[in-house]
Amino acid sequence: MKTDLSASILTHSPLCEESGKTPDSGHSPEPAPAGPPASCTLLDTLQGPADLAAMSTEELTRLSAEIRAELIQRVSKTGGHLAPSLGVVELTVAMLSVFNPENDKIVWDVGHQAYAYKMLTGRRDRFSTLRQAGGISGFISPEESPYDHFGVGHSSTSISAALGMAVARDLAEENHHVVSVIGDGSFTAGMAYEAFNNAGSRDRPFIVILNDNAMSISKNVGALSLFMSRNLSSRWVRRVKREVEGFLKSVPGIGNDLYEIARRSRHSFKNFFTPGILFEALRFNYIGAVDGHNIAELQKVLRLAAAQDEPVLVHVLTQKGRGYQPAEDNPVQFHGIGTFEPETGCITPPAPSRVPSYTRIFGETLCALAEKDKRVVGITAAMPLGTGLSGFAERFPNRFFDVGIAEQHAVTFAAGLAIRGLRPFVAIYSTFLQRGYDQIVHDVCLQRLPVVFCLDRAGLVGQDGATHQGAYDIAFLRHIPEIVLFAPKDEAELQRGLATALEANCPFALRYPRGPGTGVPLHDPADLRPFPIGQGEFILRAEGGIAVIAAGNAVLPATLAAQELSAMGRRVTVYNTRFIKPLPTIDLKIIAESHDKILVVEEHALAGGLSSAILELYSDSGLLDGHTIRRIGLPDRFIKHGSVAWQRQTLGLDSEGLKKAMLQLLED
Repeated sequence: MKTDLSASILTHSPLCEESGKTPDSGHSPEPAPAGPPASCTLLDTLQGPADLAAMSTEELTRLSAEIRAELIQRVSKTGGHLAPSLGVVELTVAMLSVFNPENDKIVWDVGHQAYAYKMLTGRRDRFSTLRQAGGISGFISPEESPYDHFGVGHSSTSISAALGMAVARDLAEENHHVVSVIGDGSFTAGMAYEAFNNAGSRDRPFIVILNDNAMSISKNVGALSLFMSRNLSSRWVRRVKREVEGFLKSVPGIGNDLYEIARRSRHSFKNFFTPGILFEALRFNYIGAVDGHNIAELQKVLRLAAAQDEPVLVHVLTQKGRGYQPAEDNPVQFHGIGTFEPETGCITPPAPSRVPSYTRIFGETLCALAEKDKRVVGITAAMPLGTGLSGFAERFPNRFFDVGIAEQHAVTFAAGLAIRGLRPFVAIYSTFLQRGYDQIVHDVCLQRLPVVFCLDRAGLVGQDGATHQGAYDIAFLRHIPEIVLFAPKDEAELQRGLATALEANCPFALRYPRGPGTGVPLHDPADLRPFPIGQGEFILRAEGGIAVIAAGNAVLPATLAAQELSAMGRRVTVYNTRFIKPLPTIDLKIIAESHDKILVVEEHALAGGLSSAILELYSDSGLLDGHTIRRIGLPDRFIKHGSVAWQRQTLGLDSEGLKKAMLQLLED
């Protein structure tokens, strides 16, 4: 039976099993069509976010239900970050009703939570284009709207950015509020506390709203998470606080004075029984914990915060996936979801012929290596499911470490493990490892410690867009002394690459793409032969003609294009470097000596990437003269969101685009 989404909550249903298309399967840049759900009267009447200030609490509650229903319908067609956005609908509505969206600055952290905000700030009519090529971003983007005050894609930046905006406001003698909205998961990153420390010392009007749902993507971990909310703001604590306050007030003659002293003191009950002790120590006025789904209560505390002439933290308790039973039951699954049936929550299953993903092969291979070698440990930064380490965590719980959103700590923590004889495998998305650069240099490579960096999502990532493209890891890793950099052409090479990393006894990084592998036969995980470090392979060999040099997931489309040309009688050599550092120097020199036309292909920024390394090698070896060398990769601009297939087609990185480039080079 189908249920009216705006009426209430949908019943939970298990994941559907019937076949369907993956959300990333299309090549077309056109947005996915999706008509609006049943007419939502209040949403239809809104002229802009400022209209919310005139609405009653009842109207805002009704508006929240309409927003939630429409978000479910819209995201079911495009995919996106549904559960976090559902959790902050009432908070978003309350903020826009209390603060002046035309003047005040609301700075979101990460952007996963901002769908309701985007809908209410002029982008409702474009929501069917969410994360599609040419459509609206899944994150906050100042290019997209004047209401998006600071671009975000990675966590823990909002307090720093908002504080800078508050200081700029005061220097310009302007009069408006600056509000940072940050999730509790982002609090595990040290940058948030650096910003808190700086903000508290400046003692200027500044509001931080902590959205506490006890989760980041997966369940939060660590002592700070335990301290933040659920244990310290539970029902018994609030009851004890009320009872003690009641007792103080009941003391004859001086009861009210005693209560006021306790309330005002830095050693008051909120300091003992809530996270207030932490934030008051950082010189923030703490207000909370507040029910994040009670609009009247939210409005009350937000107005109180706005009236303060000092830094204020408002602690809001929310439920991830609120109002949609499948998302409430499985907030991790619905954090970042593909297409699904909105009435049931059934996820559109992938095509039956889909081969295992690189992420899955990584996780299974690491388990096999850990079975044989007790030195192997797995580390992730709040992404056990996304990095494929969930199975490792179940099989080897004592050797699995989720450090939270703390990539810098993850790297140095791994260095500490390695220096004591363990073999840590640090699984972090390519884009997130950027945050641990200094630690890679000084704590790992300078000491030549055998830490293995497993860079998932290297290359193009699709709908997550510019903030998440794994476009820079070669450039920021290959110039560091002592590190080995490996890029498998398929999932079988990833297996052997992991075995190579375990044997290497030095810093080692593997970069591999998002999504399914190529479908090649896999090796027996119990019997993996390491590669000789710095050795690549000739896939096709031809005297004369052109040579195509590629690495990683650029090898397959280059090979397919070359095979088509070979069938037409064209001479094409294809070489897979495997290793980007050290390069397979001997083979690359042989290629330069036997071919005067060379095409280098990579799914990475051209500046500082594989092609730069090869040009440096040829220049240093005196092999540039008399050669025509062309490069295809990611240009010197940020790549916008859209399907991976569309991105590759647009950039000429698919087999058809590479075939055209090879033909042009042959004919030139």
